[in-house]
Amino acid sequence: MKKEVIRVEPLSTYLEYLKAPASVVTRHSDTVYVSGLPPLDPATGRVVEATIERQTEIVLEQLKLCLETAGSSLANVLKCNVYCTSPEKFAAVNAIYARYFPKDPPARIFVCVPAWFGPFDIEIDCIAACD
Repeated sequence: MKKEVIRVEPLSTYLEYLKAPASVVTRHSDTVYVSGLPPLDPATGRVVEATIERQTEIVLEQLKLCLETAGSSLANVLKCNVYCTSPEKFAAVNAIYARYFPKDPPARIFVCVPAWFGPFDIEIDCIAACD
């Protein structure tokens, strides 16, 4: 089976606007790969400048949309990579993250990054099984 690129609107269009050489979602066989994205306003495609809690909610809602579009769900996430600009935000991110993965959370890593290309503090990517 070949890799399948799955468009997730409006996120795929926003990623193209940012001229990022990446796909929002790819699928191979029964596995879905979701790219990390900044917290984008679904109405405008612009990065939302907000608290880390709100940024985390937006990113996880984007992740949910991507997974559902690809035929999966948050319940099927196997691994998440969380990239954040500060270890001081760890507890706040965890509080929001736990709401989206309340039971049997996926494997995860939390990596601190020095900065992004825009005014945001978090990205989360994931690998999930298909339903």
